[in-house]
Amino acid sequence: MATAHHDQPLPQDVPVPGEGLDASRMPGHWLLARLGKRVLRPGGVELTRWMLDTLAVGQGDRVVELAAGLGATAGLTLDRAPASYTALDRDPAAVAALSTFTAPGASDVRAVQADAAKTGLRTGDATVVYGEAMLTMQPEPAKRRIIREAHRLLDGSVGRYGIHELCLLPDDLDPALAERITADLAEAIHVGARPLTPAAWSALLADGGFTVTSHRTAPMALLEPRRLVADEGLGRALGIAGRALRAPAARRRVLHMRHVFHRHQAHLGAISLIAVPTPSAL
Repeated sequence: MATAHHDQPLPQDVPVPGEGLDASRMPGHWLLARLGKRVLRPGGVELTRWMLDTLAVGQGDRVVELAAGLGATAGLTLDRAPASYTALDRDPAAVAALSTFTAPGASDVRAVQADAAKTGLRTGDATVVYGEAMLTMQPEPAKRRIIREAHRLLDGSVGRYGIHELCLLPDDLDPALAERITADLAEAIHVGARPLTPAAWSALLADGGFTVTSHRTAPMALLEPRRLVADEGLGRALGIAGRALRAPAARRRVLHMRHVFHRHQAHLGAISLIAVPTPSAL
């Protein structure tokens, strides 16, 4: 079994998404990755660990991670020694990074370039499927396609599905305010962000054939110093800050993103939900 750890540095020759794009234009998560940030999940490592614990990922599991990014969660999952692990991402740079977690000769750990809504993997072959910080970025029809694909991949008798996403608070948030927050986020991160309330996330999973069994929310503190150190470690956090200080365009983008997160902090959070296929939907 290949082994990895969540703070394992990427080799210098592994490309990072966003190569060749101006810092003022590239998607916010790519910009942060290029500054050295590896944990790009709204609830940080703590909520990711809760998700993996509640999914009870273990040695008998066949795990599929959708939109696996640069592998921050891949390392945490491989530390649990599942029977197999497949990381999918549609970005070739991300797949190149993920391939570094595959030990020579190992057939049970792999990285695949594929769309989360159409993975090409076998029906019912996974016991655990999860995805983080990716459904938020999709319009509703795409959200539904990805959830249906997760349902298709899972072994209906033992399958578990986990998501870790951005959420809007509270459940009865005024729709006009929700639209304003969504627009501000899209303007700041240069990606269409479409978070939902906790109730709406649960309803979306139910519509996709799942029953939610657990959920947890956390503050959305992605760019706060305390979260940065908790997620990345002090040394890497200082390195990220130093690189931002030396790059004026990147620094302006990061400060603008942080300002928008602060402006809406009362109504922005992170959420993880764990679900199982609903028996009647099998």
